Amino acid sequence: MPKIIIFGNSGSGKSTLAKHLALKHQLAHLDLDTIAWSDIQPPQRLPIDKSKFTISQFIQANDGWVIEGCYADLLALVISEADEVIFLNLSIQTCIENAKNRPWEPHKYETKAAQDANLSMLVKWIAEYENRTDTFSKFSHEQLFNEYEGKKVLHTANKVY
Repeated sequence: MPKIIIFGNSGSGKSTLAKHLALKHQLAHLDLDTIAWSDIQPPQRLPIDKSKFTISQFIQANDGWVIEGCYADLLALVISEADEVIFLNLSIQTCIENAKNRPWEPHKYETKAAQDANLSMLVKWIAEYENRTDTFSKFSHEQLFNEYEGKKVLHTANKVY
């Protein structure tokens, strides 16, 4: 069964593609947003070891999977387990439009209103993608993609799956 990692900027379509591939190939799906943050307000990143433990449990429990997120530090921990990596390197403007049009994500937000209240911060975050060098940046994603020696795919535009 396939083992796929998907990464890219916020709004690039990672969740949409992951859901499609999970259904098509009957794969378990892990959205790293659900295991990377604490439940306290304001949210804080969990220690890497805690997220790593959860990812390891997920991988051990599933023969085939798709893991998606913008966390190059977490993805680097498991990329050697993947059969394929997919880098969604869409334009900043496309990512912003996708974020503005995304449906409610109940696994991330209690209500659609809570998601919408976060939109201006998210748009600013997306716009800074090419200028940052943190684990969420284009720089880190390109490095992860370039260093991976297995099957890899780069998408630079939205695609209908």
